[in-house]
Amino acid sequence: MMASLNSNGFVLTTVDELLSWGRRNALWPVTIGLACCAIEMMHTAASRFDLDRLGVIFRASPRQADLLIVAGTVVNKVAPMLKLIWEQMPDPKWCISMGGCASAGGPFPTYSTLQGVDRIIPVDVYIPGCPPHPQGLIYGILQLQKKIKQMGVKKYDKAFEEFNKEIQRQGLIPTEVQV
Repeated sequence: MMASLNSNGFVLTTVDELLSWGRRNALWPVTIGLACCAIEMMHTAASRFDLDRLGVIFRASPRQADLLIVAGTVVNKVAPMLKLIWEQMPDPKWCISMGGCASAGGPFPTYSTLQGVDRIIPVDVYIPGCPPHPQGLIYGILQLQKKIKQMGVKKYDKAFEEFNKEIQRQGLIPTEVQV
């Protein structure tokens, strides 16, 4: 149910819709840049595109963030630290994979490059490109906001719990990363 204005001037809505509105309009990504896509992410946050107007405020601590934007190439040496940052973020949390390298390894089909961040972290939105333009990141954030609105509050928590159980069952979480 969306918010509606009744005849007395009161706004009526559900708690689920109110929490969903707050979650999608105040995304706080953790500040992590791994490669050239990070320059485009910084450009998106600068004055020309100004992510602040969408409620997106970059945070330096994963404990204050609810969005992880993986911008750039993830090498296997960095993957455990990235997973640890993801685990330190409070629930609910979301992930955007920005660029070809983060999404599928890019032009680096080697033993040292993680062939997609979705092997260690559940990704909500993929942004293609090498590197993607700032407009692409803004579009990805808008798509994530739409996804948060559709999922509501309780539906996302259940989906993440099922994903977490599945990757534990498959043994994809290294023992040093489990919290």
